[in-house]
Amino acid sequence: MGNSTSNSNDGGEVPEGGANNNKKSGHSLAVNAALKVENTMSRSASGADVTEKYFTQLVPIEKLSEILKEKSLKQGVHGITSEVFVSQVFPQYTDLGQRLFKFMHVTSRATTSYLGTVAFRQQCERFLGIMDDAKILECYIRMYAQAENPDFVDREGVTRLLHICYTIAMQHSGNSLLCPSINRTFSSVTKSIFFSHDTLSVGFVCRWFEQNLIRLVLLVHKYCVHTLSTAYRGLEQDGQSCGIELQTPVLEQRNPFSDKSQNVQSGDSVDASSSLMPLSQAWLLAGGLPPLYSKPQKVTSPSANKASAAQIFIEKLSMMPSHWTLLYDSNEHGLGANRFLHHVLGYRGPTLILIHTKDDQTYLIASPNEWKETHLYTGGDGCCVLQLWPKFVILEKKPNILYLNTSIRGYPKGLRAGADPRKPIIAVDEHFENVDCKGIAAVLLSVEVWGCGDKTSREVQLDIKKWQIKEAERQRTVKLTAADWMDHPDRFLLELGGRQNYNN
Repeated sequence: MGNSTSNSNDGGEVPEGGANNNKKSGHSLAVNAALKVENTMSRSASGADVTEKYFTQLVPIEKLSEILKEKSLKQGVHGITSEVFVSQVFPQYTDLGQRLFKFMHVTSRATTSYLGTVAFRQQCERFLGIMDDAKILECYIRMYAQAENPDFVDREGVTRLLHICYTIAMQHSGNSLLCPSINRTFSSVTKSIFFSHDTLSVGFVCRWFEQNLIRLVLLVHKYCVHTLSTAYRGLEQDGQSCGIELQTPVLEQRNPFSDKSQNVQSGDSVDASSSLMPLSQAWLLAGGLPPLYSKPQKVTSPSANKASAAQIFIEKLSMMPSHWTLLYDSNEHGLGANRFLHHVLGYRGPTLILIHTKDDQTYLIASPNEWKETHLYTGGDGCCVLQLWPKFVILEKKPNILYLNTSIRGYPKGLRAGADPRKPIIAVDEHFENVDCKGIAAVLLSVEVWGCGDKTSREVQLDIKKWQIKEAERQRTVKLTAADWMDHPDRFLLELGGRQNYNN
C-alpha cells in the first residue's frame, strides 16, 4: 500500500489510522479540536484534502486510480478526467458514470475540470464507505437532480433514475429490456411523486422513495460498489472494465410476464384483453413489495462451471421474480367468484391479486399466506394493498387485513382488504361483478392472480385439484348395495317426490 492524502469529513476530523496516530494521542485530540473550531479545510485545486496523510486501506481503489491516471496522462491531463472514467469503468452505462463522476467532482469542490488522483481516491472511498440506506438513496437522488438547481428534482430526473434501475435489473437477470408498458409504469411513479408539480425538493423525493421503492435504488448502488471495487482487474489486462458480465436471455424459457398489451403507451388506458402484469410492472412490484414476494432468480452463466464471486453477486443483483406464475386470468378463465375460487384456493404460497375497473383504476392485494374462506380477517406480516394505476401508491401495509367469504351465512360476502371492516379499502362483491375502491363504486373489468411461491406450491395445488377431480368422479360412479340404499338420502328424496319404492 502506498501513501495517500487523507479523506477528512466535512467537520474536518482527522481519520483514524494516520501516520501521526501514535502514542501522542493527546496531541491528536488537540489537533482535532482545533480543526473543529476552525471548521475550515485546506484543499488542492483538484479537490484533494491536504490536512493529513495516512495509508489507504482500499487497495482496489488505489490501483484503479493509478490506471486511470496513466490513461488520462496520455491525453495531457495530470489527473483523472470524466471521459476516461466513464469509458473505462462504466462503458455500458455512460449516463450513470457521468453523473457519478460529477457527483464526486462537486463533493470534492475541485476548481479544475478533472479530479486529482488523491481526490479521486478520497471520493471513491467516501462513496464506498456509505452504509446507511437513507444516505445512499440521497446520493442517487442528488445525482439525478437538476443541473442548475441541485436541491430540486424534476420528472425527467426521476424517470432517468427509474430507467437506469430497470436497465441494470433486466440486463443482469437475462430478461429482455423491451416492455411496451414501460412508459406507463414510469408514469404511475412520477404521478404519485409530483402530483401537479413540475419540481420537488430532494428531501421530499428521498422520503417518497424510502417509503415505497428504496430497494430499486439500493440495487443500483450494489452494482456501482461492485464495479468500482473490481474494475482494476480488467484494466490491468489492458481490457475495458465491463463490471459484471451481462446475461443473455434464455430464449427457450418462456417469459412468465405477457406482452399482450402491445398498444399500451404512457397515458393510454388498458384494454380489456391486456395483461395487468407486464414485465416493467413486475419489476416495479418486486422493488415495492416485501422481499418475501420476490426471491431472486438463479441465473445460469455460460461459464457456470467457474463458480465465482461475480456469479454469486449477479444472483443477488437480479431482482426479477422469474418464479411468479399466473394462477387465474379472468380474460381466459372467466370472471366470477366460482372461477376465482377454483384457480386460487389450494395454492400454499404468497399471491398477488390485481384488480382492474372499468374507469381505468388498477389495484393490487398482496397476501403472504394461502387464501381460505373464513369469516375472520387473516394475513400475516407482508399484507399490502396498493394502487398501481394511475398512481403507484402503497395504501396499507398491515397484518390481518384480508377477508374472503362466499358461503358462510350471516357475514359479509366477497373479497375485501383493509384494516377497518366497516370501510375496507377494496371490497369485491360475492358475484365478482362490482368493486368498491376507497369508497367509490366501480364495475369490475378483469382480475389476475399471480402465485409468488416456489414450484412446489404450484405442484401441490395441481395435485390437490387432480385428487378432487378423481374423487368427484369416483363419487359419481359408486355402486350401492341394497343395504346402503336403505339409508341413502336420495331414497328419502324420491319418496318425498312421490316415487314408489319397491323393496324385497
